[in-house]
Amino acid sequence: MDSIKFGTDGWRAVVGKDFNSENVERVTKAIGKYVFDNFGLHKQIIIGFDPRNKAEEFALQTANQLAGYGFNILLSDKVLPTPILAYSAKHLNACAVMFTASHNPPEYLGIKFIPDYAGPATSQITDELMINLYVPFHEVGKGTVQRYNFKPDYFKHIEKIIDFEKIKKLDKNIIFDGLYAASIGYFDKLLDIHGIKYESLHMFHDVNFGGGMPEPKPKYLKELIEKVKQTSNSVGFANDGDSDRFGVINENGEYVSPNEIIAILLIHLIKNKGFKGPLVKTVGASSLLNEVAEKLNVEVIETAVGFKHVGEAMRKYNPIIGGEESGGLSIQGHIPEKDGILANLLILEVMAFENKSLVELQRSLYDFVGCKFYNDRIDKRLENFDEISKILEEYKNKNSVGDFKVKDINTKDGVKLYFDDGKSWMLVRPSGTEPLLRIYFESDSLEKLNELKKTI
Repeated sequence: MDSIKFGTDGWRAVVGKDFNSENVERVTKAIGKYVFDNFGLHKQIIIGFDPRNKAEEFALQTANQLAGYGFNILLSDKVLPTPILAYSAKHLNACAVMFTASHNPPEYLGIKFIPDYAGPATSQITDELMINLYVPFHEVGKGTVQRYNFKPDYFKHIEKIIDFEKIKKLDKNIIFDGLYAASIGYFDKLLDIHGIKYESLHMFHDVNFGGGMPEPKPKYLKELIEKVKQTSNSVGFANDGDSDRFGVINENGEYVSPNEIIAILLIHLIKNKGFKGPLVKTVGASSLLNEVAEKLNVEVIETAVGFKHVGEAMRKYNPIIGGEESGGLSIQGHIPEKDGILANLLILEVMAFENKSLVELQRSLYDFVGCKFYNDRIDKRLENFDEISKILEEYKNKNSVGDFKVKDINTKDGVKLYFDDGKSWMLVRPSGTEPLLRIYFESDSLEKLNELKKTI
């Protein structure tokens, strides 16, 4: 039982070890009790699964168990991206259970609970689920399980948000790396429906994700990067295992950071689509976003790291866009959950509206801001959890780091030190699940960034 813990985005474990039928049964019981206690038996529950090993098998187990309690269940009839199940929760006024381990290694699987507001479960909800693991819950009625296609409703919704006619006129070679992931049959299908041509790689589901990782980062996108370099006037797109994160490659075959993507889209949504409201970003996201927001006279709402915090702020403030540095974003009028399919489509849309290459959009962004930001992260493993509080306390009391003088301190999530040059900062925060410190760095020059890293 102690092996079950809900982190920032559900419970994850290795299939055949902690992720087994018995533990899935316990988590399902906890979810069933939560839904019954807070909504009653009439609340519909919808269930989805990504392409991982045994994901559909465990999804069916949970569906039958919840139906045994008395709930009516809609179970996806095919592999499903997390953002589509999340949208369906809002659209159908249902609670959702997603079987995914997102971008974790292939041997992992997880359960993510999505309430009817269509965003990640808050800490308050996951705390209640943890209590429910230890509390009995029995049959309270007789329910049903029905297979369901969640795709059409999501597609109709996306077609209201994205200007596909504009994208159709875009003079650009689009290359989509399916990465053996859940977005296959969704991102590509939306392009097909609207007559938008593209080339593709790795377009089948594989539980081992081709022997790599289901993470759209440069080290796992080597074939896509090479294809973009070999194909003139082309851009590349990919998503992670369950398609809530995005990866974008520009015409030079360079990875475009999520911070840059969020900044470019913020400008686009205001300039070309008339959006109004604040920007929501995490404390670990780049100062680039603050600089852009300031120039656009947009308020910045800063949250702790993790999209559950971004999603909560999105529900409260209805921002133009909410995003995090690890490749998750959503926008006003969509859902308070990250959506990598939407993100990729929005990049195509801004290129079409501006009639610019992605490289030109990046250049325009830095001209607009007046400087470039460089960032990096180091993970520092510790002997035990007790060391974490000591180190955080030490950083709370720092006046300087090497030659960098501390100007301000933020303790929203770990300890963030802002330095007196006005452009550099570092953030030290615990991982939350293991004795590990994540140390983020940012500066307006590589020299300063490397000096900071070397000092630490």
